[in-house]
Amino acid sequence: MSNDIHNVIIIGSGPAGLTAAIYAARADLKPLVIEGIQTGGQLTITTDVENYPGFPDGIMGPELVMEMRRQAERFETAFVSGDVVSVDLLKSPFTVIAGDVSYRAKTLIIATGASARWIGIESESILRGSGVSGCATCDGFFFRGKEVVVVGGGDTAVEEAIFLTKFASKVSLIHRRDQLRASKIMQEKASKNDKLSFIWNSVIEDILGVEVGHVTGIRLKNVKSGVVTDVPCDGVFVAIGHTPNTKVFEGQIDLDEKGYIVLKERTLTNVPGVFAAGDVADPYYRQAITAAGMGCMAAIDAERFLEG
Repeated sequence: MSNDIHNVIIIGSGPAGLTAAIYAARADLKPLVIEGIQTGGQLTITTDVENYPGFPDGIMGPELVMEMRRQAERFETAFVSGDVVSVDLLKSPFTVIAGDVSYRAKTLIIATGASARWIGIESESILRGSGVSGCATCDGFFFRGKEVVVVGGGDTAVEEAIFLTKFASKVSLIHRRDQLRASKIMQEKASKNDKLSFIWNSVIEDILGVEVGHVTGIRLKNVKSGVVTDVPCDGVFVAIGHTPNTKVFEGQIDLDEKGYIVLKERTLTNVPGVFAAGDVADPYYRQAITAAGMGCMAAIDAERFLEG
């Protein structure tokens, strides 16, 4: 166990965690960031980021994360690698165990993010960032005039498919069943969109284009007939949901039915002194800029809590 009691420990090193670190360090709180298993969060698997303010020519996701980290380090943020395996939020100071080391803190900012659910085939992971995406808002612009497919059947999948029709020449929504799970209003919107078509009772068996380094099509299997067909396309958007990284906090902090942290107000959780920022508490926007904004808020909330 580390004998130090930190003013603030930040769990997570994506835009939310790093922005929280910058603000906490500027407030002379000497924050400790526990980076987590995926250092830098989802931005590290994003290629071009063109919607983050201040970068008119765009910036690579990993580069943006590294710039944020450098800024946090400049103000003397301490970093430790490793994944958090357990926490004790029932008494103060809070205890966080990462690897085999125990850390204690007066306040805690949870910025562990959420992980996109993927189909789980090898070609998907190989082509991620080269035509395979989990975020239409992030990457839709790159498919202007191209044909894309969206995998899923809920509100998120339909929203992403409709959004993509602003750019793509054709959008096909692939669903394993013969009807959508999405709300009636979303289904009505989709049915009225001339650029949007549906491929029912089908699953993706493979994503084509590994040998050339970018998506060229998909291999579909009809789950009823067993017929396999190859469909040409330029992009595959997987919209089968996200899983918030909150398992380690179960039973110690209020979570909603999907596992997202419930905020009382601003970034405050039901545990005094524990704050949350970014995708771990935001199932709706899930953007780097909104995560960064929440990180700023959480650091200010933590600072004011300590003052009080």
